[in-house]
Amino acid sequence: MDDQNKNLILATALSFLVIMVWFFIFPPEEPVQQVANEATTSQPAADGTVLPPSAGLEGSTIEATTPQELRETALAAGDRITIETPRVEGSISLTGGRIDDLSLKDYRETLNEESDIVTLFSPVGSAHGYYALYGWVPGGNLTFDQVPSANTAWNLESGSELTVGSPVTLKWDNGAGLIFRRTIAIDENYMFDVTQTVENTTNAPIRAYPYSMLVRHGEPTDLKNFFILHEGIIRQSGEELTEIDYDDVQDFDIDTAERGHVEKEASAGNGWIGFTDHYWMSALIPDASQPFESVTKYVPGSDRYHTEMRLPVMEIAAGTTGKAHTQLYAGAKEWDTIRTYQRDGGVYKFLDSIDWGWFFFLTKPIFAVLHWLNTIIGNMGWSIIVLTLLIKALLLPLAYKSYVSMAKMKELQPEMEKLKESAGDDRQKMQQGMMKLYKDNKVNPAAGCLPILMQIPIFFSLYKVIFVTLELRHAPWVGWIKDLSAPDSSSLLNLWGILPFAGPEPGSIMALIFIGILPLILGVSMWLQQKLNPAPTDPTQAMIFAWMPWVFMFMLGSFASGLVLYWIANNVITFVQQYAIMRSQGYKPDLFGNIKSSFKRKPKVEE
Repeated sequence: MDDQNKNLILATALSFLVIMVWFFIFPPEEPVQQVANEATTSQPAADGTVLPPSAGLEGSTIEATTPQELRETALAAGDRITIETPRVEGSISLTGGRIDDLSLKDYRETLNEESDIVTLFSPVGSAHGYYALYGWVPGGNLTFDQVPSANTAWNLESGSELTVGSPVTLKWDNGAGLIFRRTIAIDENYMFDVTQTVENTTNAPIRAYPYSMLVRHGEPTDLKNFFILHEGIIRQSGEELTEIDYDDVQDFDIDTAERGHVEKEASAGNGWIGFTDHYWMSALIPDASQPFESVTKYVPGSDRYHTEMRLPVMEIAAGTTGKAHTQLYAGAKEWDTIRTYQRDGGVYKFLDSIDWGWFFFLTKPIFAVLHWLNTIIGNMGWSIIVLTLLIKALLLPLAYKSYVSMAKMKELQPEMEKLKESAGDDRQKMQQGMMKLYKDNKVNPAAGCLPILMQIPIFFSLYKVIFVTLELRHAPWVGWIKDLSAPDSSSLLNLWGILPFAGPEPGSIMALIFIGILPLILGVSMWLQQKLNPAPTDPTQAMIFAWMPWVFMFMLGSFASGLVLYWIANNVITFVQQYAIMRSQGYKPDLFGNIKSSFKRKPKVEE
């Protein structure tokens, strides 16, 4: 290598080091969201109908200092009905009849068993309000004060606590001949069943539009903002699935009647709409054949995001009762649970609420097999290793052709060297000679690329599966690997736990440098795989190949440990396959000789 190339590499390395040290000493500040409160009322639309009311709680003033205090104060502000099932806990506010307090018992915020369980819904007045609201929009001669609003004080008519098999019914009498009821039930998982009725005791017909909405105050604090994962609004309208990021909602056209940025989508049936997070989701689901209008809205004054489901107008004759039925999914994005709702509950394409990505034709079956293996083995780490074996078995015919071709090319190496000497600087003669050599010996030089090309979409698909699916979250493997969805928690900085101090904070620049045990094993496995073949004769190529395992080691060091585990297993299996196949073709890889030669001092290449 000449001095110019040496200087370039040294300058690049030093620049990289300076950038890492700078970010370590001066980390970027976290953005602080400013959320303004806004008390709004219903406004008439252009066609004369009245739009759904504001989700804001008028006149709420809560003084607290921490998010937990805000939440506790908000929960204590009014009467509530307890929600208690084996998997969720929370409460329903009688003010507005909101489902606005919900936590998931099966999931904790961190690996610490003493950490808080995951909170999904929070009431108005908490740090980040997130809740479901239901109601009726007046039509015809009906006025807004004759239907329940976001601030209506409901009464508990039946039931005392919402549990599995024990629904509750709320009641509100408008004093003008209309009696509104809301019956809420919940199953053993995460599906709420909400039935709204209005009993018309007057002697004249009425018109009203039933609606349901999910409201989110501000963006979630734990947004990943990573291109591989969709977080935001998700909407199924017939055959079309739409994913909308939070910042995209703010670019919608402003509707003055709605007082915000709005996009509307009519659906003839087979639809649902809601918010999707990394691992959690809420979705409003009408009956499968129910036409509705889905609305996505951002109200800038109060920094609120809405997903709304507006049903067609209902004509309720005198002395009759009108009824509207919807479901609310509020919980974890569990593959098996969501699949059951799709298969047995009739929720159309509900599994697509999990972000399978462009390679869904690979990610879906890969995860289905991984999930099946985990039900048998009971450990996601070992399931990933077995999945790797199955993938390698499927690709074995391609791998066999590739390694046979590589073995034949090794046999042709002496003839290739002779051809180079005879061709000299005549590149055309060299190319023609090589093609003839390949043709006479029935060798395909491109065959070695096939397994690599196949591995790229599989690797990306498995990366997607490990990153987006809940089943890998906090899934242990062995020893120190407690979470396969997170990077290896061990660190070179404290000699992987031998020294008595903590390693660098996950996600920091230092964590990228002082990597864990799994990334080191990955680098060694790639290096050993390389040593099945002699180093290239070209010094530049040899240098690139020599550095490649260690570059990948640091690149993948911050990846999920489940993905690194897959890559290690893949390298080990590939090593065994390649060695065995090349031996079967009469070529014995000089593994130890190639390793020894890599430690020898290379002679300086003259310019």
